[in-house]
Amino acid sequence: MATRTVDLRSDTVTKPTEAMRSAMATAEVDDDVFGADPTAVKLQSEVAKMMGKEAGLFVPSGTMGNLISVLVHCDIRGSEVILGNNSHIHIYENGGIATIGGVHPRPVKNNEDGTMDIDLIEDAIRDPGGELVYPTTRLICLENSHGNTGGRCLPVEYIDRVGELAKKHGLKLHIDGARIFNASVARRLRKTLGGGMRQVGVICAAALVALQENLVKLEGDHKNAKRD
Repeated sequence: MATRTVDLRSDTVTKPTEAMRSAMATAEVDDDVFGADPTAVKLQSEVAKMMGKEAGLFVPSGTMGNLISVLVHCDIRGSEVILGNNSHIHIYENGGIATIGGVHPRPVKNNEDGTMDIDLIEDAIRDPGGELVYPTTRLICLENSHGNTGGRCLPVEYIDRVGELAKKHGLKLHIDGARIFNASVARRLRKTLGGGMRQVGVICAAALVALQENLVKLEGDHKNAKRD
């Protein structure tokens, strides 16, 4: 009997299903830099609708998505972002927000469930009218689900509390895992960062299959992962 290996190292080692490969081979494509690739447009529209947002933008990696989001919200160099000390942006993204965006990271300790204490977040916020030697806080970043704490999901109530804190201090809130809010500015930044692809519908077609066919399978995956 043939031996079948199940690779559980990471979701990054997954491979396209046959349905995805078929969709990629037959995808309708055009130039996405001109906004003309119909498959990319469909994917972006479907994701925006799912998330209840006005627009979406396909980018080639999560790292680029995070970087674009931070740059959109911190459009003044020398801005400061508050984020978890164990977050993906802070640890695994090559310091891009600082090296490319000129954005200063101000890490706050992550708890075992991926949250940061609300009081610690508020204490880390710099008063824009305070000392001139400090950078100005403009953004708070959360990660949901939180990879370095076992993929834990942040409670909705917690996210709401952080959102209220951000509003109280006039700050923006970015969630690593959420879509980009200002898609028009983000599209220009994507091009600047080398993410403007042409016939990208070939890739977007596979993503559409994942949204339309594979989401319903996630519950089964979770049950299998918990089996002894």
